[in-house]
Amino acid sequence: MLTDTHCHLDYNKFDSDRAEVIQRANDSGLIRMLVPGLQHKSSREAVRLAESNPSVYAAVGFHPTDLEEFSESTFQQVKDLASRPKVVAIGEIGIDYYWIKDNDKRAFQREILKRQLQFAKDINKPVIIHMREENDAWFGDASVDLLKILKEWQSALQSPLANQPGVLHSFNGNLETAKNALALNFYIGVTGPVTYKNAQKNRDLIQQLPLDKLLIETDSPFLTPVPHRGGRNEPAYVRHIADKIAEIHSKSPAEIAAITTANAARLFAWGD
Repeated sequence: MLTDTHCHLDYNKFDSDRAEVIQRANDSGLIRMLVPGLQHKSSREAVRLAESNPSVYAAVGFHPTDLEEFSESTFQQVKDLASRPKVVAIGEIGIDYYWIKDNDKRAFQREILKRQLQFAKDINKPVIIHMREENDAWFGDASVDLLKILKEWQSALQSPLANQPGVLHSFNGNLETAKNALALNFYIGVTGPVTYKNAQKNRDLIQQLPLDKLLIETDSPFLTPVPHRGGRNEPAYVRHIADKIAEIHSKSPAEIAAITTANAARLFAWGD
């Protein structure tokens, strides 16, 4: 039994066969899929998908590269969506210094991240965090700024959210950043690049992280794992990520599926 904790099923790349994609995922053993919002419109569509498919759940929020959509009105729309039963997290939120170079716009990212974190605290829901460094470096200002914000936020949380505050989605930082996130009780999201031939550095990092803090994500339709690399990604392919983690940690695929599905259930509670 597998869980894909991050898939953008609302993207137009799924418009022609979305129902079939979800069915293939179910047929492949996926019991839950989580669709995160990127702004108010995609958050609304994520909730619609969740409410029309038993195995699909939603997160709502503003992605750091979609903040031109942010206003008090659109933020209120997201807040209203967050109360729906199948919304289990606030996200995808965070910091992106890869696409955003302007210092004022980076400061705005940090401001909106703090506001969304405060909202997550207010409604007692975990967060899905995006972090991307300038030039796709493994460490830099994005890591420093993000950890500073998350540490301040997490220290003010009450249990149980303080113990399960969220996940660093599609983690591409260094080991020190990962350990600092783990110290704040965050989970680490693992995506398709862990299967790539040239990603040994990524696999070495995953080998040093505890299994009870890993989540598996496709980030569909992006980051397609081997052996489907080059084509559109979809939730059914999450098993290839689980298989690679099993290889890295010398476990069976069934063990990794069970562990990561249990991890996701602890973090997201799936509406309970």
